[in-house]
Amino acid sequence: MAWDEWEQLKAEAAQRGPTQMRLNQLPAEGGGSGDGDLVVNQNDLGAVGHDAFVLYEDLRKEADIAGASPNKEGAGSTAQAAASLKSHNFAMGGALEKTVEIWTSQVKSVLQACAHISNHLDYTKKLHASDDAEIAAVVSRAGEAVSVSELNRYFT
Repeated sequence: MAWDEWEQLKAEAAQRGPTQMRLNQLPAEGGGSGDGDLVVNQNDLGAVGHDAFVLYEDLRKEADIAGASPNKEGAGSTAQAAASLKSHNFAMGGALEKTVEIWTSQVKSVLQACAHISNHLDYTKKLHASDDAEIAAVVSRAGEAVSVSELNRYFT
């Protein structure tokens, strides 16, 4: 019986025609809007850099990691709880200690990533601002920057 059913399903599939895989993608001629150039404004860079800095500061202050709100040994509140549980022979103390170790490692990685993002975007914003000023000084008439529309006349 199962063999007959399999043969029937194969015949029905063959009647529907061949199946093809289709990938969702842009047309070969390009597609999308504009000319494909990436446009990022300095304000955007500054805003993302600022948000990364704020996240860094908030996480640094609030995350319960080794060294945060420490006791005299430098342990945070969760590490202190783990030590207390361990000292009273609770098995959960060791598990909590391991959790704090992994949590601290992960939080420090996120902190480093936020710092890199903030620093890189601040640097990029400053670098491009100085590049823009230098270009404006080189491509100017009587100390004034030449507009894009005026420059465009030279290339048409």
